[in-house]
Amino acid sequence: MGHFLDAIRALAMVGKNFARTPTTSEFPNEQRSKAERYRASFALLHEDDGDEACIGCLQCEKICPSKIIAVKGPVKRDSPISGKKRSYADDFTLDLSACIFCELCVQVCPTDAIVMTREQEVPAYGREDLVLTMAKLYANEKSKTKAWGTGTKLMGMQTPPKPAVAAAPATAATVAPATVATPATAAAPATKAQAAVAPVTAASPAAAPAAAASVTAAPAAAAPGAVAPGAAASVTAAPAAVAPGAAAPAAVAPAAVAPAAVAPAAVAAGAAAPVTAAPATVAPAT
Repeated sequence: MGHFLDAIRALAMVGKNFARTPTTSEFPNEQRSKAERYRASFALLHEDDGDEACIGCLQCEKICPSKIIAVKGPVKRDSPISGKKRSYADDFTLDLSACIFCELCVQVCPTDAIVMTREQEVPAYGREDLVLTMAKLYANEKSKTKAWGTGTKLMGMQTPPKPAVAAAPATAATVAPATVATPATAAAPATKAQAAVAPVTAASPAAAPAAAASVTAAPAAAAPGAVAPGAAASVTAAPAAVAPGAAAPAAVAPAAVAPAAVAPAAVAAGAAAPVTAAPATVAPAT
């Protein structure tokens, strides 16, 4: 019973579509309309002045993933149109039977010499009939409708234009050096003031070693009992004024030596002024 019902459904479907108009077309005599981006074959183009656009740069041959393009060239020869020497391709072949229609060869062409067409080639019984020679490719330029894509247009779609840069960052970059320069100018006087004080500060420690040298030499020239502790300047000047062998150290008045005696705290601090004034006081006494 089930098979009988299935046969009834099949006959109903046949009767439903029996009166429908056919949707097939008799290709190639009758061709249906195709989408705008439909691509089926290739063509080589000429320039506006009639010269061949292909320069034999081999870019299409190198980028083809199926390795179906073979180009011989480039060859330099005089142009029959302009008379100038330029590059040409001696031969150009494309095996359409193995093409994957990726359109990479069109995209990398620097002169827009190769494009795809919207009409496909006539079906053939042998693979060799689908090999497009240079003559066939130039014939397709006139006999077939070219697709919209060219190398220039496709490359422009791959690299969209960059957005315009605002002028605000440029203004900020100009003001920045002026702001940094202001602290540098204000710091200059402080640097000079420090440089002016530096020699004075450095001179005090330099005088201290000189005074210490005098104190060290004094005990060697004078008697130990005649010198008061801390009177470094008096001890230094006394041996220079007294003749050898005389009892001059005993004649020096303690009162004259006492003013020259500087407090131990002042000498320890490295004060050079008392040391300079002491020899002047002792000299008249001698």
